[in-house]
Amino acid sequence: MDTTTRTGSIWCGIDLAADPRRTGLAFLVEDPADHRVHIDSVAVGADDDTVVAAVVRADRTGVDVPFGWPQPFAALIAAHARGDVSAELPTGDGWRRHLAMRTTDLVVRARAGVVPLSVSTDRIAHPAFRWAAVAARLRAHGVDTARDGTGSACEVYPAAALKVWGLPHRGYKGRDHDARRRDLVRRLADMLPWLEWHGYDELCADSDDAVDAVLSALLAREVAGGRCLRPEPEQAEAARVEGWICLPTGDPAAPPHFASA
Repeated sequence: MDTTTRTGSIWCGIDLAADPRRTGLAFLVEDPADHRVHIDSVAVGADDDTVVAAVVRADRTGVDVPFGWPQPFAALIAAHARGDVSAELPTGDGWRRHLAMRTTDLVVRARAGVVPLSVSTDRIAHPAFRWAAVAARLRAHGVDTARDGTGSACEVYPAAALKVWGLPHRGYKGRDHDARRRDLVRRLADMLPWLEWHGYDELCADSDDAVDAVLSALLAREVAGGRCLRPEPEQAEAARVEGWICLPTGDPAAPPHFASA
């Protein structure tokens, strides 16, 4: 697709893996001339330079990765490094859950019924390590990397968004689930008649990294439009430090004047 004459907003989505070869990257362009959102490009495979350039280029980027760690977990690790962990600490299930789950994880579980992977105890920590380094590079470029979703990049969670949107949110990842992923792409296209796929639906049906990148870009658009859940005042500090999953509050909004286009 020739986008040289397009002047609309650019939304980027990144399904960030620890391995650059498994990192999905998608760009959407909202064209004011035809009241559509166009999938400009989708690719699987993006190194750190490519990720940094993508965030710099876009108006807003949705990144499928935790932006931070639970504050109690970070405090425990720091105390452990200093050798001054309190001998009075409890070690029961409740205490461990407090270390494993961020405030935003608990909110997503309560609001969407989906439990995010623990960045403290699960393998999702590996892409989170990578994002921490990429975010540092972005800050060196003057890019706002606020973890609470107010910066140029926002933390998103495609599975939870799919659940909110009433679409299949489980069982579409991996080579053994091609049929489920193809059905998801078809249902997503039916729900979003204003989204022009430009042939990238085939890549998304073939790769969960690709479809999650497109979903992340759609969520970046929702965040920019103010259609995602924001922290309550008492959650603001945790969101600023731990990160905040930008959970959509409704179906993705059609471009203005779509119905009459």
